[in-house]
Amino acid sequence: MLMPSIFEDDLFDDFFRYPSAGLQTAGLMKTDIKDLEDGYEVTIDMPGVKKEDIQADLKDGYLTVQASSSSSKEEKDEDNKYLRRERYTGSYSRSFYVGGSVSKEDIKAKFENGTLKLEIPKKKVDPDLEEPKYIAIEG
Repeated sequence: MLMPSIFEDDLFDDFFRYPSAGLQTAGLMKTDIKDLEDGYEVTIDMPGVKKEDIQADLKDGYLTVQASSSSSKEEKDEDNKYLRRERYTGSYSRSFYVGGSVSKEDIKAKFENGTLKLEIPKKKVDPDLEEPKYIAIEG
């Protein structure tokens, strides 16, 4: 019978864990969105991702941030026999609706210390475009 450890972690958890649910994906692309007076500040945590592996694009009013990541971990004993050898490659994306009036030139992006910070301005919206048009239903 296995007894629970004081750290609330079973000895065999890592051994039987499904690969995509591993620690490598934990914490990727956690996002905070701050509503400012003249725009929005979007902060995305991207630990272990390099600047050159990040792509942000704007299409049809949607801002999409994509990142790819790969890592490998290798442990050997004294005889260079593998005890553990892991490799992980994955890609991640998040999309945000920013509106059709925002252009890519309006958005400022900065990547520093594993954090991507985006500044998105609030644009004045034409009320004719945003007003819902209801269809009468007979019956």
